[in-house]
Amino acid sequence: MATSDRMLQAFQRFDDANSQDPNTESYEGKSYPKELLYAIRMTDTLNAFAPDASEHLQLTARCQHICRWEIPRESYEMDRAGYLKWRQDLKKFHVQKASVIMEAAGYEKETIDKVAFLLEKKKLKKNEETQVLEDVICLVFLQFYLEAFAEKHAEEKLLDILRKTWRKMSKKGREAALGLSLSKVSSQLIAKAIQD
Repeated sequence: MATSDRMLQAFQRFDDANSQDPNTESYEGKSYPKELLYAIRMTDTLNAFAPDASEHLQLTARCQHICRWEIPRESYEMDRAGYLKWRQDLKKFHVQKASVIMEAAGYEKETIDKVAFLLEKKKLKKNEETQVLEDVICLVFLQFYLEAFAEKHAEEKLLDILRKTWRKMSKKGREAALGLSLSKVSSQLIAKAIQD
């Protein structure tokens, strides 16, 4: 996958920001700031799923959760309306954070605007790059986060979330999901969700 000097600089700046995450996650015996690990997983998954992705799509994948811990879910009402408000506010927050970093890395307004468009998930199912980003987000969730998520929630809620996840994905994304190497628990949950 082609890279430019300023993209590498932007990646480093994104990673420096995400390295400030006070929340940590262990993976393969090593501890990472949670959002830094998520960003690396997004890049790795995009590289495998869409190796010809544009530079602005690569940038978007890397900053998808930029500094997310600064707006915790718990700071909103713990209901559906609170969740939706949190998600909308996060999109604006990520756009603002990413835009400042990209400008500092030497990007022009056109590329910054393209990243903002994708971060806001505009035209899902209609815009090819928005759909690729959504597929990658779903694949990262299924591969790395579903099992831990499943331990905290009732099966009925999990199946509902998995059905919604499946509906967001393209045919190519679903095929990639079915090819993931998952735990028995995760595989069974997905199989149950998509056969109902």
